[in-house]
Amino acid sequence: MPIGSTLAHTSPFPFTPTMTVLAVAALFSGSNLAFANQTDATLATVEIIGDKENLARMAGAASIVSQEELDTSRPFTVNEVLRKVPGVNVRDEEGFGLRPNIAIRGLNPTRSTKITLLEDGLPLAYAPYGDNASYYHPMIDRYSRIEVLKGANSLLFGPQTIGGVINYITPPPRQEQGGSLQFTAGNRDFFNGRINLGGGGFNLDYGRKQGQGARDNTNHELDDLNLKYAFALDERSAITLRASYYQEASQITYAGLTQAEFERLGGQYNPFENDRFDIERTGLSVTHDFSINDNATLTTGVYYFQFDRDWWRQASNSQDPQCGGAFNAARLAGQAVDVNSCNANQGRLRSYDTYGVEPRLTVAHSGGEFQAGLKAHFEEQDRTQINGSSPTARTGIAVENNQRNTTAYSAFVSNRFDIGQFSIAPIARYESIDVERLNQLDGSRGDTRVGAFTPGIGVTWNPSATTTIFSSLHEGFAPPRVEDLIGTAGTLTEVDAEESTNFELGVRSQLNDSWALQAAYFRTDFSNLIAVGSIAGGGTPLSQGQALFEGLEVNADGQLGGGFLGRVAYTWLPVADQSEAFKNVATGALVGVQGNRQPYAPEHTLTAALGYKQGAFRGEVEVQYVGEQFSDFANTVAPSADGQRGEIDAYTVWNATLNYQLDKATTGFLTAKNLFDKTYIADRTRGIIVGMPRLFQVGVRRDF
Repeated sequence: MPIGSTLAHTSPFPFTPTMTVLAVAALFSGSNLAFANQTDATLATVEIIGDKENLARMAGAASIVSQEELDTSRPFTVNEVLRKVPGVNVRDEEGFGLRPNIAIRGLNPTRSTKITLLEDGLPLAYAPYGDNASYYHPMIDRYSRIEVLKGANSLLFGPQTIGGVINYITPPPRQEQGGSLQFTAGNRDFFNGRINLGGGGFNLDYGRKQGQGARDNTNHELDDLNLKYAFALDERSAITLRASYYQEASQITYAGLTQAEFERLGGQYNPFENDRFDIERTGLSVTHDFSINDNATLTTGVYYFQFDRDWWRQASNSQDPQCGGAFNAARLAGQAVDVNSCNANQGRLRSYDTYGVEPRLTVAHSGGEFQAGLKAHFEEQDRTQINGSSPTARTGIAVENNQRNTTAYSAFVSNRFDIGQFSIAPIARYESIDVERLNQLDGSRGDTRVGAFTPGIGVTWNPSATTTIFSSLHEGFAPPRVEDLIGTAGTLTEVDAEESTNFELGVRSQLNDSWALQAAYFRTDFSNLIAVGSIAGGGTPLSQGQALFEGLEVNADGQLGGGFLGRVAYTWLPVADQSEAFKNVATGALVGVQGNRQPYAPEHTLTAALGYKQGAFRGEVEVQYVGEQFSDFANTVAPSADGQRGEIDAYTVWNATLNYQLDKATTGFLTAKNLFDKTYIADRTRGIIVGMPRLFQVGVRRDF
């Protein structure tokens, strides 16, 4: 695994991608730090870490979840996978990992807003500049490996350059004819089918997943189609075309439980049977790889993706007022409610168009390596809220109709100087972001600009062929959302961009033929951190202030002998504090207390596994531990009646996987997730949300 300044759900539907989606080619494979050419392939693999050889000159903590680890652990969600990486904390939500809440080094995980998510180097979030929230995430089965990069090298990407970068890598196009079929079934009505076909530089991958989520009335149906085609124009240049289409139909609410509901009706209780969540996402790109000479490569990518999200719901938190006082009083008392007696429904309808172009130049020279890049990025958001007058309404009165546009230009430059056993890499990034908001109900408009120049430097020392000492220091930056900068009436809000000073010092070593180790001390000092204790319907206002995060992350993996294998990823976060009491952006009122711990920042997280491999058999037992954490700025310990505040207890989840290779081309497997059926609170942002109950799954994969 690991290697180491501010200027309408419809009912279940068949998979029906349009002919346009299938015909137009696709998704950019640019944004690379390293090009690892594949045998008999014209495609340059897009990676932010690259081969093991690159780690000796990489001045930051770097982890890879390999194809082998994905295959042998049979993860159910991306949350499960990312917990294998030190420094990463992932909070569950609906059970399928469809809307992951990912944090790096103590930052608030809500909607993964504090990190940069990429797929093959391409932005994965639908609006990374104007609304960097993860309401969409592809199936984990889609990927061949995952890279996680922290430190100053995150300045090569953006715009979020504080926590780190996660890059999901899709399989390369096949040169020889072949493919695979995989089927998995389990309890909670679970089914997952996947087919992969390819040859001659073309690859088609399609997956269908469905089943019940973590609570009652939470059924999910997903379809995921990906096409990739790569071909050479001549001996120096190649084209990669990619297209993807994803759709989700989920019966899922936004509201969590009150404390009494959790205690009297159980963690899986969910009365909101009428809530629906529908997604369609189309992604297209083309990238041109041009080898200027043996030492210089220019990659130019053009990308476009369109994202539609309709969420009809009768509640946005455990005490949403739309169903009335008596309804909410019954919930506070832990009494089962009839949602069909509530003649209200809200449609939160969103549409995003995102496109851009990004040339990146890499030049190897006698003294090291030079990198530079530019990006022009554009986002168009259409956001509507419709209030209906029945439990199943899909029309009604428009109370919001906003258009929000973002235009961003960025550039970076870096040069690594290799001096014997040492390397020094100064890096600088510049961002210029223009945003505007138009209220189409009354015509009010507002616009503003945010910008930043963020320098950094990375240093490595290789005292031996198997050990690297690394360190980096950089200024971090993250822009506010459009809606945070500009109010509904077009007025500007006094909210600043996020700014931080980030430092890390670590060691990466191949201890012997069997074991590899990586350890890093990190310190993230915010001059301004934008924070909310509860996004989307919660009671904590948008706030900002100074904060400090400091800790240690360690991971190791290797062979124990006798066919046994082990791995461990541990994060210790002793400091995650408000350096000052945060202030309500709108009113200036104090929120929280100086010295209080940040919410959703557990001091200890641990994932460890023990495996055994012998002949055709491979098995693994894994434990994932998350320490206690606060759910609000006030560090409230006792649970509130609405379930939105209170300390969240530590919890431990056990997983087990068995794989058996039936013949050269066929593998059968059996998995158990949350083996002991632990009921635990994962989230309180909108009321109590529990983790996924026990899952048993059996499957088979056939390669051909």
